[in-house]
Amino acid sequence: MTVLMLARDGDKVVERVSAELRERGTAVAQVNPSAFPTRLSMGARLNASASWSGRISDRAGLDVELADVSAVWQRGATPFVMDERMSAPERAFAYGEARRGFGGVLTALSDCLWVNDTMAAARCEYKPFQLSEAARVGLTVPETLITSDPCTAYEWAGELGRPIVYKPLDGVVHADEGQVRILYTAPVTDLESLLDPAFGRTAQLLQERVPKAFEARVTVVGDQVFAVRIDAVGEAAREDWRSDYDALSYSVLLLPSNLRAKLLVLMARLGLSYGAFDLIQDTSGRWVFLEVNQRGEFGWLADATGLPIYSAMADLLESGT
Repeated sequence: MTVLMLARDGDKVVERVSAELRERGTAVAQVNPSAFPTRLSMGARLNASASWSGRISDRAGLDVELADVSAVWQRGATPFVMDERMSAPERAFAYGEARRGFGGVLTALSDCLWVNDTMAAARCEYKPFQLSEAARVGLTVPETLITSDPCTAYEWAGELGRPIVYKPLDGVVHADEGQVRILYTAPVTDLESLLDPAFGRTAQLLQERVPKAFEARVTVVGDQVFAVRIDAVGEAAREDWRSDYDALSYSVLLLPSNLRAKLLVLMARLGLSYGAFDLIQDTSGRWVFLEVNQRGEFGWLADATGLPIYSAMADLLESGT
């Protein structure tokens, strides 16, 4: 059986987990989806048992039999690279065909473990869905508003009567006309700014600003839970620790058993086998759920703390369940 890893070239975390699996005698194939169709080819046939058989191969010697795949680890989405000899409309059409053909065949490998299931992963891209599911399992979530109406935002903030923050709904990294723009969690210090007509150009997420004692990143791999306390020095890092990794210190954390149980229940409700949770312990000792990233990184935390997260991922992929 083969563990198929969909990842960018040079992914150090994948290389670490791959090395451990090979030491255990498990076959591993690393594939960068962006290599299709220029450097990577696929031939797949729907057989009488309603499953797909065939091969993924390249000129460098990669040769994966689809029927042998026991687990798929989807590390990150990488765009296909289309032949520049095509016109722009032709490239757009070809890109869509590659996505639905190459990606569709892989998605149809339903008899193996996916980390994570593609449909479950797609649902988890929506923060409103995550927040409501977290609340349903008994986790505390911040007071939250999503709106495109300036007056609604202004009235909500006034009624809340506590500090609030703005958060992007779709991660922190965004392309902006050839440049990369980083959008971190930011405090809203002037409520009058919410009345700016530009506020109404899209959906906006506002939350209460939870008073932090510290933050935690909790990595769940199957049923194994690894919690790391994150302490920040510096105003920017305290607001959003992703803004300044040099200002952070890490320590292994033992979660309360009831909190751990709720996180595992949420994982099951979301259909995830892997998740990286961001939590806050507020100044009163209360735990607050922020989000779960179904493709969140863990390598730097495993390296900093010695937690066996690489081995846990190898365990999960090797199990195929």
